[in-house]
Amino acid sequence: MRAKDNMRTAAEVLVDQLQIHGVQHVFCVPGESYLAVLDAFHDSALSVTVCRQEGGAAMMAEAIGKVTGRPGVCFVTRGPGATNASIGIHIARQDSTPLVMFVGQVARDMREREAFQELDYRAVFGSMTKWATEIDDPARVPEIVSRAFHTAANGRPGPVVVAIPEDMLVERVAVADAPAFAPIETAPGPAELKKFADMLAAARAPIMLIGGSRWSQAASDAVGRFAEKHALPVATTFRRGHLFDALNPCYAGDLGIGPNPKLTERIKAADLVILLGGRLGELPSQSYTLFDIPRPQVPFVHIHPGAEELGRVYSPNLAIHATPTAFAAALETLQLPRAIKGQGEAAHADYLAWTEKPTEQPGSVNLGAVMVWLRENLPAEAIICNGAGNYAAWIHRFFRMRRFGQHVAPTAGSMGFGVPAAVAMKRLFPQRPVVCIAGDGDFLMNGQEFATAVQYDLPFTILIADNGLYGTIRMHQEREYPGRISATELRNPDFTAYARAFGGFGIAVERTADFPDAFKAAQASGKPAIIRLKIDPEAITPVTTLAKIRAKSLAERGG
Repeated sequence: MRAKDNMRTAAEVLVDQLQIHGVQHVFCVPGESYLAVLDAFHDSALSVTVCRQEGGAAMMAEAIGKVTGRPGVCFVTRGPGATNASIGIHIARQDSTPLVMFVGQVARDMREREAFQELDYRAVFGSMTKWATEIDDPARVPEIVSRAFHTAANGRPGPVVVAIPEDMLVERVAVADAPAFAPIETAPGPAELKKFADMLAAARAPIMLIGGSRWSQAASDAVGRFAEKHALPVATTFRRGHLFDALNPCYAGDLGIGPNPKLTERIKAADLVILLGGRLGELPSQSYTLFDIPRPQVPFVHIHPGAEELGRVYSPNLAIHATPTAFAAALETLQLPRAIKGQGEAAHADYLAWTEKPTEQPGSVNLGAVMVWLRENLPAEAIICNGAGNYAAWIHRFFRMRRFGQHVAPTAGSMGFGVPAAVAMKRLFPQRPVVCIAGDGDFLMNGQEFATAVQYDLPFTILIADNGLYGTIRMHQEREYPGRISATELRNPDFTAYARAFGGFGIAVERTADFPDAFKAAQASGKPAIIRLKIDPEAITPVTTLAKIRAKSLAERGG
C-alpha cells in the first residue's frame, strides 16, 4: 500500500518505472521472493497475466517483444523459477528479441551461503543475455531499469536479467523516476547509400534476404515498394515470413528448412546478395553452405542494427550499421545510377508454384490441405503461433504471411512456444483471431498454459498435429540409424478431453474434409479450443515419408 509521504518502497519504484517505460503487460508466476512487487502490482495499471510455469511466462514476454519491438517483461521467483524461465531467455537471445526478466533473489545478508534457492544470476545467465545484473541499492532502481530497457531494445536486441533481492524491495526511498525509454534508430550514411546504389545498379541478378528484428509494418511496406520498383527478388529467412507480403510480385519465398530448390539455386546464381536485418545463421544459410566463410563468393551487402554482427561470420563487401526500419525508410528516396529490372517476377512465379497446392501425404488428414484452407479462410489480421517440430514445415510452405507480426514463432527452434505465444497475442490483440499450430510433443511441453487461456477468457484455437511421435528426431533417427527406433514414440492423452477438462472446447478431426466444420465449431464456441488432427506418422515432411527415408538410408549403407 502506498504511503502518503513521498517515500516509496523499491518495489513500488520498480513498478512505476515499468509504467513510465510504456509496459502494459507483465507475465509472471508468483513467488515469495518478490511479494513486494506483487503487492505493488495491485495498485498499478499494468495488466498482469498469471501463468502456470515460468517457461510459459518467459515465452509470453518474448512473444510480446517479438511483435512490438519493445521489451516484453516477466517476473519469476528465485532458483527453480529462474531456471524454468531460462528457455525464454535463450529464445530471446537467438531470435534477437528485447526482453527484460526480473528474478526474485534471496536477501542480501544471506548471499553466498547457498541460501534457499539461491543462484548467482550473473553467472547463470551471463552467456545467454546482453546483460545480467542485481540491484543492491533501492535508490538505483530507476537507473538500472532504464539501462535494462535500453540494453534490451537497442543494437541487436536481446534479453536482460535483473535480480531483485527480497529485502531490497521493501526498503523505502525517495528517488526521482527515470525518463521514458525510447528505441534508438541507427541510420545509414550518404556514402554507404551511394555505394549500395552503385552495387545494386551494377548487378544483373541481385537478391535480397530479409530477417532479424527491429522491423515494422511501415518498414516491410517500404521494402516491398522498393522491390517492386526494381523487380528485386526478396526472400525471408527462417520464420521471418511475416516481414514481407507473400503476394508481393517480388516475393521469392522462405529460406529456412527445406526451402524451394529453385530459391536456393537462384541465390547461388546471384551476382549480388543483400542481407537486411538478419544474421544468416545455420538454418537460412543451409548449415553455412550457401556462402563461403569469411568472404562470400558473391558480392555481399550486410545491413544490421548491431555493429558487432557485421563481419562476425561473413565479411561483407559493404557493411551498413543501421536498423531495418531506418534502412527501409532510406530506400524510399534512393536513386540508382542505372535503372535495373531484376528477376522478381520469375522468383515469385517459382514461389507460387511451390506453395499453390498441398502435396499428397499418407493418412486421412492432409496437413498441407489444412494450411491451404486456413490461408484462404482466415482474415488478413489473423495471427499464427507455433513452436518447433516437423509439422511446422507445412506452415512455412503453404500458409502465406501477408503482414508484419502475423507469424509468431521461435527461430531458436524451441518446442512448447506456440501456446504461450498465443496467450500473449490474445492478451495484446483481443479482437484479432489467433491460431496456434502445434505438434503433439510440442503441445505437451507447455500445454498447461491452456489453463491460463481459460482463466483469462482468451478464445483462440489450437491445432494439434497428433502423430504419436517426436517426429523431427524420428526423421533424423531413420536417416542415421534406420529401423532402430528408440525414445521417439509417444502415447498421448485424449486431447479433446484435455481441452474440456480445463473448461475449453475440444474436437477431433479424422478426415481432411471434416476440418472446416470443426474449425468453425471451435470459433463459434467462444472458448479456448483444441482441434486434434489425426496425422499418419509416415507423413513426416511435405515431400517424403519415414519409409522412404529409411529405405534410402539402408540403400546407401548397402542394407
